[in-house]
Amino acid sequence: MSQMSVVGIPACTKLISNYIQHATPARYGAALMAASNAVPVLIPPEGEPMTALLDRLDGLMFNGSPSNVAPIRYGADFDATPDFHDPDRDATTLPLIRAALDRGIPVLCICRGLQELNVALGGTLYQEVHKVPGRMDHRAGEGTREQLFAIKHNVSLSGRMAEICGASEIAVNSLHGQGIDQLAPGLAVEALAPDGTIEAVRVEGAKSFAMAVQWHPEWEVTHFEDRKRLFEAFGAACAIYRQGR
Repeated sequence: MSQMSVVGIPACTKLISNYIQHATPARYGAALMAASNAVPVLIPPEGEPMTALLDRLDGLMFNGSPSNVAPIRYGADFDATPDFHDPDRDATTLPLIRAALDRGIPVLCICRGLQELNVALGGTLYQEVHKVPGRMDHRAGEGTREQLFAIKHNVSLSGRMAEICGASEIAVNSLHGQGIDQLAPGLAVEALAPDGTIEAVRVEGAKSFAMAVQWHPEWEVTHFEDRKRLFEAFGAACAIYRQGR
């Protein structure tokens, strides 16, 4: 086996057994190992000092989470989900994203990660997409994990995302309540849902792989060709960065 890249995954702040703990769903690291030839390292949500870890990493994957980016981070006065924030994660991921892009470290953002990327670069979010006129309900609903992560709708692909996935349209799962409102400067839209919701973006002029998706390709990553190809492309970029580093 060739040498594996090391990819950082920001952890979330969790109250578990009445103790503050740092955690993230295991499926993200498993997907890296299965399809990116990379091993995961969790990054504690301890704020901007965590950017010091970038000297040791070959890539960053900003994963999904039940929490939402705090509206104050993008200048919104109204907070529609005050009980679903993780300020420690916000204080960590937003500077990490900017620092990683400055260095040219490969970045893959998933769900909350896409929203973090947009906010980090100056964009805004819809706090409740399902309440925006003309938009679908993109939330997961109820059921087993298999039901929650089942295919929900198609997305139309363009640009680099279409090249990576090898298709102009794919079927995706959908588990998000928030989404991009004002697109950040420097981001290009690379996927749209049927209702016009932005489902993937690329950082224009990035020094390396820098893409984000609103769906969850880490789920059953090797069972779907488009998901596997996305993680393979990210892994290839991490390997190139590792060799240069």
